Amino acid sequence: MPLGTLDRTPPPFFRQGPSALTKLALCSALALLLMVGDARFQLMSPVRSAFAIVLHPLQRLMLTPVDAWESLAGRFRGAEAAMAAEDKALRQLAQQAERLSRVQQLQAENERLRRLLELRPATSVPSQTAEVLFEAPDPFSRRVVIDRGATQGVVAGSPVINEAGVLGQVTRVYPLSSEVTLLSDREAAIPLLNQRTQMRNAAQGRADGSGMELRFLAANADIKVGDVMTTSGLDGIYPPGLPVAVVAAVERRGDSSFAQVQLAPLANADAARHVLVLQPLDRAQAARKEADAAAADEAASAAAAKAARQSAKKAEKAAPKASGVTP
Repeated sequence: MPLGTLDRTPPPFFRQGPSALTKLALCSALALLLMVGDARFQLMSPVRSAFAIVLHPLQRLMLTPVDAWESLAGRFRGAEAAMAAEDKALRQLAQQAERLSRVQQLQAENERLRRLLELRPATSVPSQTAEVLFEAPDPFSRRVVIDRGATQGVVAGSPVINEAGVLGQVTRVYPLSSEVTLLSDREAAIPLLNQRTQMRNAAQGRADGSGMELRFLAANADIKVGDVMTTSGLDGIYPPGLPVAVVAAVERRGDSSFAQVQLAPLANADAARHVLVLQPLDRAQAARKEADAAAADEAASAAAAKAARQSAKKAEKAAPKASGVTP
């Protein structure tokens, strides 16, 4: 075929619709609109919840080989670990005998002092156990996912602890799972109390996610390496007295009026498997007040009913006397 007879016009597919630049601008504007709407109005929360429900069985299925491998490895390490744990327990048993007697004595003294000063007993917070499924796949944050969600009564803001101390706080709740932001996350913050000096301060996660730090602390503040930091309870979320971190480093510079204090969390998030989810302190106190009010109303109703019965009996006894009839 001669070259002059070839049809050089583009195929109909490439002549239809808007240009590629127009499509790119439209998609970029739509993406920006969705990001702003989700950040301010939580427009994508239902979509996230739906995806969480759909992907939850898949997540559990993907974790099955890992759990099976850990179970198989645990069987081989079980005998050796059991013997080592027995030897360690025997050594600790001898060391804790004297400590137990001192603890019992201090506990009895503490109870006497509380009764003497008419202090309120320590607040008991409702809690439930949960299992850590996996770490959230976000390189810019430190979060883990647990297997308890809104269906089990978990609410946003619930503190999460393990046997060593505070791990973090629930920041996002799905129907069957929840995301927990660890204390080492750069956006996490928690009010603390120095057990040695009783000084209150607030800690925040470091930018690199390697730990925590105290900010805006005066350079001449009484703080040293080894001080144990606990929750102060001033935020209405964390119960007071929970162990959080220990002071790892204190740096005081002459050209700065603030000291740089680094904290090491007591709870190891990488080794956490089972955790305890607490109800926020303000919700627990509100529920306790409602229960106390209901109990008071019930007691008042019972007292009123008892008084009414006594009045009725007195009226029955006084009726024959008023009519002149001897019973």
